[in-house]
Amino acid sequence: MYALFSGDHANTANVEEHLDGNLCRCTGYRPIWDAARALCDDAEDALLAPLSDGEGGLVRGPCGVPCRECPERNECEMECNLDDKAKEKKAEVGGDVGKEKKEEGGGGAKVKVCTSTSLSKVREFRSSLEDASGKGQSWRMQPDDMFPSSLSDPSSSVFEETSKPLAVVDDSRSHPGSKGGTWFGPKTLREMLRLLADGVCKIVAGNTEVGIEAKFKDAHYARLVHPSPSIGELNLVDVAEDGSALRIGACAPLSDIQETCDGLASGSAAAAVKGADKIAAPIRDMLRWFASTQIRNAACLGGNLATASPISDMNPLLAALGAELVVSSLSDGSDEVRRRRVPVSTFFKSYRTVDLQPNELIERVDVPVPREGALEYCSAFKQARRREDDISIVTSGMRIVLETDSSAAGYTVKDLVLAFGGMAPTTILPPTAASSMLDKPFEEATFVEGGKALMEELKLPEDVPGGQAQYRATLAASFLRKFYLQTAEKLAADIALQKEGGKDMPAAPSVSEEDKSGGRTFLSEGKPSSRGVQKYPAPRAAVGLEEHRTDGKMGTTKLGDELDIPQVAMAALAAAKAKGKETAGKHEHPEVGKPSPHASAPLHCTGEALYTDDVPLPPSTLHAALVLATKCNVTLLSLDPSPAFAIPGVAGVYCHGDLVELGGDNKMGPIKSDESVFLSFGDKVGFVGQVLGICVGETLEAAQRGAKAVAAEYGEEEGETVVSIEQAIAAGSFYDFARHTLEHGDVESALADVPPAAPDGSRLVTVNGSFRCGGQEHFYLETNSTLAVPSESGSDLTVYCSTQSPTKTQMYCASAAGMQASRVVVRMKRMGGGFGGKETRSVFASAAASVAAVISNRPVRLTLDRDVDMSITGGRHSFLANYRASAAVSTSENSNSIKLQALDVQLYSNGGTAFDLSGPVMDRALFHVDGCYRWPNFRAVGVPCKTAQAPHTAFRGFGGPQGIAVCEHVVDHLAVACGVSGDELRRSNMYRVGESLPFGMRIGEEYSGRWNVPGMWDRLHRELDVAERRRGIEEFNEKNTYVKRGLSFVPTKFGIAFTAKFMNQGGALVHLYTDGTVLVTHGGTEMGQGLHTKVCQIAAQAFDIPLSDVYINDTSTDKIANSIPTAASMSTDMYGMATLDACRQILRRIEPIRVKLAKEGGQDPQELKLKEVAQAAHFELIDLSAHGFFALDNSRCGF
Repeated sequence: MYALFSGDHANTANVEEHLDGNLCRCTGYRPIWDAARALCDDAEDALLAPLSDGEGGLVRGPCGVPCRECPERNECEMECNLDDKAKEKKAEVGGDVGKEKKEEGGGGAKVKVCTSTSLSKVREFRSSLEDASGKGQSWRMQPDDMFPSSLSDPSSSVFEETSKPLAVVDDSRSHPGSKGGTWFGPKTLREMLRLLADGVCKIVAGNTEVGIEAKFKDAHYARLVHPSPSIGELNLVDVAEDGSALRIGACAPLSDIQETCDGLASGSAAAAVKGADKIAAPIRDMLRWFASTQIRNAACLGGNLATASPISDMNPLLAALGAELVVSSLSDGSDEVRRRRVPVSTFFKSYRTVDLQPNELIERVDVPVPREGALEYCSAFKQARRREDDISIVTSGMRIVLETDSSAAGYTVKDLVLAFGGMAPTTILPPTAASSMLDKPFEEATFVEGGKALMEELKLPEDVPGGQAQYRATLAASFLRKFYLQTAEKLAADIALQKEGGKDMPAAPSVSEEDKSGGRTFLSEGKPSSRGVQKYPAPRAAVGLEEHRTDGKMGTTKLGDELDIPQVAMAALAAAKAKGKETAGKHEHPEVGKPSPHASAPLHCTGEALYTDDVPLPPSTLHAALVLATKCNVTLLSLDPSPAFAIPGVAGVYCHGDLVELGGDNKMGPIKSDESVFLSFGDKVGFVGQVLGICVGETLEAAQRGAKAVAAEYGEEEGETVVSIEQAIAAGSFYDFARHTLEHGDVESALADVPPAAPDGSRLVTVNGSFRCGGQEHFYLETNSTLAVPSESGSDLTVYCSTQSPTKTQMYCASAAGMQASRVVVRMKRMGGGFGGKETRSVFASAAASVAAVISNRPVRLTLDRDVDMSITGGRHSFLANYRASAAVSTSENSNSIKLQALDVQLYSNGGTAFDLSGPVMDRALFHVDGCYRWPNFRAVGVPCKTAQAPHTAFRGFGGPQGIAVCEHVVDHLAVACGVSGDELRRSNMYRVGESLPFGMRIGEEYSGRWNVPGMWDRLHRELDVAERRRGIEEFNEKNTYVKRGLSFVPTKFGIAFTAKFMNQGGALVHLYTDGTVLVTHGGTEMGQGLHTKVCQIAAQAFDIPLSDVYINDTSTDKIANSIPTAASMSTDMYGMATLDACRQILRRIEPIRVKLAKEGGQDPQELKLKEVAQAAHFELIDLSAHGFFALDNSRCGF
């Protein structure tokens, strides 16, 4: 992003486009985008651009000058200027914190309006970036200013040296088993070809393919060549002098090709050539969605062609455009460059095999430019699971040439080329389908018949690699249909232009208005800008649970209990009662409820935040890699570490036998001890990637290569390997002890073959079916990482790790290493995301590293590579639901009510090879499968399945989303079957106050908390104008055959807290220092969610000090023992209340000192600074530290 701004490309569209390859796993792109947009040259114009609701837009008066740029802006009374000034004012105040208004229909409550970035903020920020002289933004030139001039000045000796050919030899290959190589950096095409003539070389341009092969496929190349950007023949992107072809150098970055083609397509390129726009536009459109900007900046077209991927985006398009490759080599025995031309359509011989000899190089790609005036049209198509940065399912390029028919009444297909990727081992051009349309009229009927021929020609077997056989064939046919609609539209536009020039041409085939949307494709359409407006309640310090007793006992006492709340707080409460409820709990520093920056935000933004892998390594630290199973459903017979020890730098390989010799316990598991730190010999391998041992080395490379070198011997496969839920059901492979049922009413009678009569003579509708919900990868940005540091004697162990469960990590590291828990300290500063994936699935890695550290008596760091982490840590449970359900629809003329009658659902989840948390996840799915609706007759049965996958685990929602998804699917099914809207069915069947959920909890404030869902539904339905939106959607769908719109409006109830009652507890340790600052340590972990920040706010308000005076260092088991995992949406509640309890203990102790000092000085006790009171209390031998505790009472959990 920095380079983008310094390169003078800082407009909002360009910046937003360049964010496509960035990942923001949790908080969303909008804050990042807002900050970047504020730096753009056109930031103000972008903020005044139209919003989706029609507001905004740069206003121009009759004079043609934008109103806000008019020199008579303040005096002009024209309506356009007055409207624009009002709009500008709205943009200026849109994001201001102090702007409040009354919310319509909200009972007069104050709300604030928050926009993405307000105009006033942009202007203020941009002015702060001006340099002292006011001549510009010097920060933009910093990258250029920092770059050494000697490297860019052609006259310097350094530049001359760097311009010479380069050879770098990795002499580590002389060591046994090492995989070194030689890198070459030729500066001319001949030097490049000489290297190829001397022997087999691997050419590396952007390293987007070779890097993957080397890292994930353990590929080794003895000679690697990186062509210099100075080789003009390989890096050009231009149109030939005679205008016959677009020439693309094989090593030209894809982003350069995209930029050049964009200029040619829009006509803005200096060297624009008539007809070039017709080939440039589809190339630009395809490249725009090829991978991400970061990849396109490095990758090249030559590498894409040479790797011959069967699902390449560009290869089919180039084949359809009639492109040719210019292949170069040196003539035998000379330096003469020899070139031959190879059509792209014949370049691909078989899977990953091309028409290229070892001594040959793809020099460039020539794409022929259509002759001026020719009725030639080209289009690109692709479909992927997501639009950006994903591999295509099917991709295609199509080109057609038309001519007027003999009667001059229409058009005939003169030439047609169809090319597809994703339909065969290579890019294919189906000849039968194309030839079936040649010399036929350019009309819909021709393409309908051609689509049928294409479906038949591209028919795939059901077991085709990649699956989705029928879908892929249908996609190919749908692309042909889109191509017809697009071509008809382009032809009509060309005819209109010809008529303007006085040339008469036959009319284009007519396309109905309803069908025109079928020609649209995301490839050529603009990306909508990310903008939004959010309303939120004005923050205020509110009366809450903190006014009740927090001494660790279950239950509460009356408000203002003198034994619980210190006098200073009592005075505040008394004043609050006198002034009114809105000022309750008012302090000089009311931090709770205020929008405060994340405590680590400056460190995050500057890249200085330290994570586990960033902890400075102690001397003699060893690096570690796990030894993983490569087979499953087999018995592990033995491990041979000797190949690993042949690799230089390997210091040790440890497995089950070493752990036993150490005196450690190999068993582990959060609920059921059915896992092991290292699989023992003779045990069955549960899944590919199961941990067999750990290899440590002086370098990470040595450890990783050593781990891969360890030879594992396996027995024969034992029966069928159960992988899916369906296979588990067929095999009866369940965790039956975790099978649970929720039931009330008489489900069997309600869903019998001959059910009882529906109430009030209503019509009873019954449905049945199944629903599948796939798994999900956590994809936290920081993979699992551990640094285990033994003491000098090896008797103690400090473990730095990325985990949501410090105590669980402590217990299993201790047991695996044969230590007492009191001798193991786990410290956790911050995580780069967790999402439930580090609640239990981080522990095995920490335990393995701890064993290695204790045995070697050296610090050991283990950080999992992304691919390893994803393959062995599990994810969200996939679910299968089989259901029956019924509803009664009123047949009375005076009533159109519909009531749910019964739901019978069986839930199955894929738990993987070990139990982990699969039982509780299934339980929570059962708690939520009723949705927000009352089912008079209800039965839900759930059981996790045991499969040969990695153990699946906690994931945000913890089974709740799966249960809710099942319920909403059933409701939609019933709505369609009953012929009513989903909105009507949902709203008329929501729980009412006093009704009970299937597990016994009663709805309503009197019982368990306010039931807000019906009121929220009604308010949002009204404020969002859902009814009118649905009418607009119906109107649009009636007018468009192919493109459809929809609106989902779904209520949700979700239960927070742990289902295991004992886990709803938390502790905190608070130190008040004599300088008036506070240090807090609590049992929760910070993973980006701002837990530490919120706890600091609570402590700051409790002591009535600025937020900056409260600090949390890390989470550590030697400060807070027996902590609970940070999960279940309960951490702020538990640790906030525990911190408040500790603060109040200290406040009670120092209360007499405060009163004494105030009396001596004739002051109000509340006016005394905390520093004065703390110093005086310390001299009076008063303890300024306290341990706080909180546990949830019986009324909110334990059903």
